[in-house]
Amino acid sequence: MRRTVAAVILAATLPLTACSGNDGDSSKDTTPKAAGSSFDCDNPNGDQASWVEHCADKKPAPAEQPSTGLAFGKSYTWPDGLKVSVVDAHIFTNYTEFEEPEKGKTDFRVRLKLTNTGKTTVKLDGLSTIIEGATNGGEAASTEFENGSNPLEGRLAPGVTVTKTDDSVLGTKYGRKIVVTVQRASKNFDLEFPEFTGTIQYA
Repeated sequence: MRRTVAAVILAATLPLTACSGNDGDSSKDTTPKAAGSSFDCDNPNGDQASWVEHCADKKPAPAEQPSTGLAFGKSYTWPDGLKVSVVDAHIFTNYTEFEEPEKGKTDFRVRLKLTNTGKTTVKLDGLSTIIEGATNGGEAASTEFENGSNPLEGRLAPGVTVTKTDDSVLGTKYGRKIVVTVQRASKNFDLEFPEFTGTIQYA
């Protein structure tokens, strides 16, 4: 607010100053330069106040990006440009001869879409999930079914998009509505863990 008032006062006094001053060189360009013309809106470490001033009309501020309450299909982007979304979750039935369902349990597979919008390769081994029942509690146990599996591992080059799988087992008494928290390891433990909510669909 102070910055806006100051700008209004300055604009009001400029014409008076021009009239009362001496007859100097009128060829000088007194037009103010466009604000924020040299500010890097893509710098995640920039000053937040300056970002809002110069870039608010271009894209949502990093601090405003929600990391909770995300529905399946919505995405979250970490500061280095790795974007993640939970595509869907389906009951798993495509067992091999050595796999079988357990009574009172729901076997399901979550699909995660990952896009590297950054400038450097990203290791996917640092990603993992916590999956909880969203209705009346319960936490799913991690597992891995053989058919169609594509777990969170390897590296993702800039500009590349992949769909990975994450398999789990949850007690049927906890229902089929779940919250998938995507964790990511970091040196300073300063990264957000986005939470996605949705329903396990029938195969």
